[in-house]
Amino acid sequence: MGSIPWDLIGQGFLETLEMSVVSTMITYIIGLPMGVILSFTGPQGLHQNKAVYGVIGAIVNIVRSIPFLILLVLLIPVTRFIVGTSLGTAATCVPLTIGTIPIVARMVEQSLQEVPAGIKESALAMGASPWQVIRLFILPEAVPSLILGATINFLTILGYSAMAGFVGGGGLGDIAVRYGYYRYDTEILLVTVVILIVIVQVVQEIGTKLASSNKHD
Repeated sequence: MGSIPWDLIGQGFLETLEMSVVSTMITYIIGLPMGVILSFTGPQGLHQNKAVYGVIGAIVNIVRSIPFLILLVLLIPVTRFIVGTSLGTAATCVPLTIGTIPIVARMVEQSLQEVPAGIKESALAMGASPWQVIRLFILPEAVPSLILGATINFLTILGYSAMAGFVGGGGLGDIAVRYGYYRYDTEILLVTVVILIVIVQVVQEIGTKLASSNKHD
C-alpha cells in the first residue's frame, strides 16, 4: 500500500457531490409532478382517474423493480445517445436520474396522502378548485415530509453513484473499486467509505433540521 492520493480523493468527492446534486434536482423536476398526478388521480385523490393512475403507476412499479446495477447496464445505449459516452460523471447522471424518478414519485404521492383530510375538505368548502387545493394547501402542508423524502432520495442516489463505480461511473465509488478493490489498497477503500459515511451523516442532519423548521404548528 502506498500513500493516499488526496488529490484523487478530492476529485472523486467533488464528482460524487456533482452526480448526487444534479441527479436529485433533475429527478425532482420530473418525479415531483408525477407524484402529484398519482396523488391527484389515485383512489383517494381529488380527481380520480383509474386510467392515468394505472399507466403512471405501472411505469413507476416496473422501473422500481429493476435492480440499479442491471438498470445501469440496460441504459448504456440510452446514456450514450444522450451524453455521447457511458463512462464518467455526466454519463452516470442518466441512470441515476431514471432509476430514482419512480422512487421520488411514490414518495411524493405518500407525502401528499399523509396531509389530513380536514385540510382538503376545508379548502374545498372555501371554494378552491382541485388544483388550488393541491397547490395552495396540500403541497405547503406536506413540505416537511417532502424534505425528508428528498433527503432519503439524495442518499439513495449517493449510494447508487458508489455502485456505478463498477462500470466506470466516476466519483468515490469508482476510486474505491479501481484502487481499493482491484489493487487491494485497503487505505483508499477505508478513506472513501469514511467520506461517504460523513456525507450521509451531514446530509441527514441538514434534512432533518430543515424538515423540523418547516413544520406547521
